Amino acid sequence: MGVALFKIKLDYDRYKKMNFEEIFKDKLWAVRYDSEDQNVLYKLFKDWNDVVWLKDFFEKNIDDLSAYFKITNLNQAIYDTIEDAEKLECLICDINENSNLDELFRHLEPQRTKDVLLGKEKAKGEYTNRHASWLRIYAIKLTHGFYIITGGAIKLTRTMQERAHTLEELRKMEEVRNFLLANNIIDDLALEDYLKELNIS
Repeated sequence: MGVALFKIKLDYDRYKKMNFEEIFKDKLWAVRYDSEDQNVLYKLFKDWNDVVWLKDFFEKNIDDLSAYFKITNLNQAIYDTIEDAEKLECLICDINENSNLDELFRHLEPQRTKDVLLGKEKAKGEYTNRHASWLRIYAIKLTHGFYIITGGAIKLTRTMQERAHTLEELRKMEEVRNFLLANNIIDDLALEDYLKELNIS
């Protein structure tokens, strides 16, 4: 059976306004979309620790879970996710002024070997005793050590294009990147100036 690939459809009106909430000073920010009450990082960890949300997700994606990770026990999948999310959240919480976020985030495209303007990046959970982590945090890199988190996902397939929920994360990254370019936000200083203007207006 062939792999179903979903296409990215950009919706520019959806993200005409974006808020950027500081997670750690001068290092890490997270998008809060205009229609949301929480920033994307807070929402991610809330979902990844919600047993009801996780049960619903794995029931809908049980075929991928069993095909790619050879797991059919939903309780095991839920337990592994919560355990892995706790470790990943600790990494975020332990960020300090000496932290190098370039060690946490890696290029989204494995074939890319160097930085590009507003590159798309990912952070992964830790490898567990049973399997590789399926948790992902996605971000745009403004400059060395400075990132804006755009979202995240439980990735159960080889590529993001294979499932609608991971394709949505690709779309978010592209739309956040386009928003930053449209507002001439190409580094941390430009973001700082942009946020100052918002506070003044």
